[in-house]
Amino acid sequence: MKELLAVIDMQNDFLTGALKNADAVKAIPNVRAAIDAAIARGAVVAFTRDTHAQNYLDTREGKLLPVPHCIKGTSGHEIIAELVDYARSAKVFDKPSFGSVELAEYAAKEKFDRITFVGVCTDICVISNAFTVKAFLPECEVAVIADACAGVTPNSHNTALDAMRAAQITVI
Repeated sequence: MKELLAVIDMQNDFLTGALKNADAVKAIPNVRAAIDAAIARGAVVAFTRDTHAQNYLDTREGKLLPVPHCIKGTSGHEIIAELVDYARSAKVFDKPSFGSVELAEYAAKEKFDRITFVGVCTDICVISNAFTVKAFLPECEVAVIADACAGVTPNSHNTALDAMRAAQITVI
């Protein structure tokens, strides 16, 4: 079985920076454990990074969420220190939107049998990437590890997990 673990947006700004989230910080050990287990199984590990430019506040997203974050070239854009060593040897996709078409295209090209998601935010970028991959690979098994993810709020995290279950994404 060819497997991919997609680590979504584990960046400084989402954990301890501009959009810090205590639940995301609590998920770090579970994300590390998921990466270690994936590597032990021989799975491919890839990371995404939310990526914005200096003009973020002039964008549609910036007008709706007026908190500059994950600006390319800043420390907030970087993968967190606890995971940076993993990212150095992994494929990293910078994405200007919630879901990464580039990640989905890569997954389709490589013909993965199973893709598992971890990271933040469950209710925005994790769910967007899971649905995007599902669109590109409708027969691929897609899963998400619930305790290796964190949403903007616990309620929105659980709502996103329910939505993924409804779309035949396995919640572990």
